[in-house]
Amino acid sequence: MGEDPGTSGTEVSRDPQEIRDDIEVTRQRMGDTVEALAERADVKAQAKQKVDQAKQSVVAKKDDLMGKAKQASPDGATSTASQLSQKAKENPMPFAAAGLFLAGFIAGRTSRR
Repeated sequence: MGEDPGTSGTEVSRDPQEIRDDIEVTRQRMGDTVEALAERADVKAQAKQKVDQAKQSVVAKKDDLMGKAKQASPDGATSTASQLSQKAKENPMPFAAAGLFLAGFIAGRTSRR
């Protein structure tokens, strides 16, 4: 009782510094384990990370589409698209409302058929 089961019956002589070093290594491992568990348990941070990834994906797709549009359109349409893009960045609500209205209109038209 009170003995370490791994050393029962055998006398192992260890230097106190070795024991301290082993304790320090164990503490470091436990600290790493606790940090990993805390990171997994932090649902708010995980959700924020997912939102950030989604934002980056949307921006990348937008940039890709804008690049394709610039290649396919004449200069006048390109400058108009650029101006619209800038206005949408400055005040996105009217553009979002127009997009929702258009989506609802198309959905209504297709559901009637």
